Amino acid sequence: MFSKTRKLLFLSLIVVLLSTIISACSTSKSSDVHLYMMPMDQMPADVQAAPVAVQEAYQFASINPDVMKDIPCYCGCSDIGHASNYDCYVSEVDAQGAIKFDNHALGCSICVDITKDVMRMLQEGQTPAEARAYVDATYAKYGPSNIP
Repeated sequence: MFSKTRKLLFLSLIVVLLSTIISACSTSKSSDVHLYMMPMDQMPADVQAAPVAVQEAYQFASINPDVMKDIPCYCGCSDIGHASNYDCYVSEVDAQGAIKFDNHALGCSICVDITKDVMRMLQEGQTPAEARAYVDATYAKYGPSNIP
């Protein structure tokens, strides 16, 4: 049969393998992803008074133009000149980088839902392009895209 040393070596090997498997199963992509969020104290008072989902959408969208300018909105806001979901939150950024916030998303759940979906997908490790495809497929039923 097995000697005590062989048994101990065999059990050690099993423990190492099990711990590796458990560790691999518990690791998720989202643990490595950090979403950049503008601090709440830099938000306008009406955003600070809004529900948490709206606050988070403003915090994310306003500081991530590189992502959000490529994400469309489907709420019909192209009629007011919005050319992306980013425009639902930010109307202007001056030469010094000061942001003038748009209040549109304060009262539009479609805008906020789109942003929250993008945030979730990025946290899950998906790319902005994958998030864009999801937004197009999910929200097109509400109206035309505001990205030409």
